[in-house]
Amino acid sequence: MNLQEIKLSPQTQNLLCCPSCQSKLKVTEQKFECSNNQCQSSFPIINGTPVLIDNDASVFSTNDYLQQGKDTTLKTKSKLERTLIDLVPSINFNLKGESNYQNFTELILKQNQKPKILIIGGSVVGQGIKSLMSEAAVEIIESDVVLGDNISVICDAHEIPFEDNSFDGVVVQAVLEHVVDPYTCVDEIFRVLKDGALVYSETPFMQQVHLGKYDFTRFTHLGHRRLFRKFEEVSSGPVCGPGMALAWTYQYFLLSFVRSETARNLVKVFARLTSFWLKYFDYYLINKAGSFDSASAYFFLGKKSNSLLDDKELLALYRGNQQSSF
Repeated sequence: MNLQEIKLSPQTQNLLCCPSCQSKLKVTEQKFECSNNQCQSSFPIINGTPVLIDNDASVFSTNDYLQQGKDTTLKTKSKLERTLIDLVPSINFNLKGESNYQNFTELILKQNQKPKILIIGGSVVGQGIKSLMSEAAVEIIESDVVLGDNISVICDAHEIPFEDNSFDGVVVQAVLEHVVDPYTCVDEIFRVLKDGALVYSETPFMQQVHLGKYDFTRFTHLGHRRLFRKFEEVSSGPVCGPGMALAWTYQYFLLSFVRSETARNLVKVFARLTSFWLKYFDYYLINKAGSFDSASAYFFLGKKSNSLLDDKELLALYRGNQQSSF
């Protein structure tokens, strides 16, 4: 293997660092090696994709990617489930993702004519991301914990293997609920962003467990804002509304009665055929104050800042319908 076969540009390769100690990496024909003699970590390259995982700190292991025939950490949907999903209406309805990404892209290009964007969790294409992905001037680096044709680097978001101030933007859409410590991951995002650079995040609130054991956390609107307390807010709010939340609840209520994969697939088809229409209420509800209390998911678009959002200031940002009793 030579440098040209690695799924990263030479300039981006120069930004890589050891996930264990953050020292520079040097590449050989088959692996990356840490330049720190006290660390001496090495990382394999699989089909052009560097696997930059700290085995001692991460829940993932390089063995997950090296051993043939073994699941690479996350199970994919069965062929039957994918076929059924394609045939029936979806209950998912991201109303603001497309406009949010357009805004993100415009702001990024104003700051840098050739920006470098890191996508965390890139194996699943984010809803609404087309405007960003189709912008020729933007260099996209897609990372994840699963191998894929579009994945440039395998890494754990708790230890992002890039140097400080490497990126003009980071996208982390529907990912932070799946990490064991989202605050550590956001600190890492903050670290690898340049001063004044942008982050775009979406996290669920009223959604049931998905991806099984790799699902840990939910955030309210204010909880999501506090997660990004080191960032200046550009915009935030509901991205998927209470209509979608109700459809998810109905589907998972029905799924509670069954266990086998076949039965679950059939229940999902029935649930979606009988509840997909609920999401259309979100055209009306998405900007209502009540959606800040009941949305299926929230977004945050922010800029790396030198100031920290105070918790008293955070409370003043509440935009829902409820009156506090304190």
